[in-house]
Amino acid sequence: MRPLGPMPPIPILSGLSEIAHRHDALICDVWGVLHNGREPYLAAVEACRRFRAECGPVILLTNAPRPVSDLEEMFVRIGVPLDSYDAIITSGVAAREDLALRVQGAGRTLNMLHLGPERDRGVFEGLNVACVDVAAAEIVLCTGLFDDESETPDDYARTFAEMKARALTVLCANPDIVVQRGDKLIYCAGALAEAYEKIGGNVIYYGKPHPPIYQATLAAARKAAGREIRQPLVIGDGADTDIKGANLMGIDAVFITDGVHAAQFGQLRAEGLAQLFAAPEVHPKAAMRALVW
Repeated sequence: MRPLGPMPPIPILSGLSEIAHRHDALICDVWGVLHNGREPYLAAVEACRRFRAECGPVILLTNAPRPVSDLEEMFVRIGVPLDSYDAIITSGVAAREDLALRVQGAGRTLNMLHLGPERDRGVFEGLNVACVDVAAAEIVLCTGLFDDESETPDDYARTFAEMKARALTVLCANPDIVVQRGDKLIYCAGALAEAYEKIGGNVIYYGKPHPPIYQATLAAARKAAGREIRQPLVIGDGADTDIKGANLMGIDAVFITDGVHAAQFGQLRAEGLAQLFAAPEVHPKAAMRALVW
């Protein structure tokens, strides 16, 4: 925990190269940093390549509720080169690992309510689970909204009330509240989980900002580098996920303003950053508009 009191001004970088060589691994967010869900940010991709060549491994860390193969298929589709990173860690994989242990512990088919679109079902593919309705569910896996283009968390009020009445635990495979898709912000599983908690429901989160996902990411960085990692750097656009998670782990972080918080930054100024990061436990070392070298 940082000491209470005024936070020092947050430096604004013109490029990652200003600080890259002080660090030996890069932990980089995906949505809002490397792409917007539809188009790649090629300057960010090049920055990752340069870091890999000159400084150390690049590990992508995302709260995507999907297996790694799904992300790489998306990268190919939208044009994110696969040679810009060493490994990908997803919250979906972490959720799957816990779900698999629960299935193993049950010793039988586990009845599960899946809140989320069909495209996310890869996260539990091959596990001995049966997708059922609220009345038959023993547990809930939340990967997002059924239709995130038109629905909001308010549309789930009745479902949440039924879940709460049955004391169902929600496994939240994506703690993000919103994410970029093109020029829009789309609700994520974290928004549903937050709404369920507000009525007293029990939620278990996987992914950023929770330390276990960072520990897995650092392990992947050590494996890729073949050595200890002493000065990693986090890059991300989420104040309450990327930056908070880095702070919890004692890792330096650079905040990207042209992501989920873009509407708050017409122009990148230190004053706006000071307002966003007033809390001492959520504070980046530096900021830049977009990831560039």
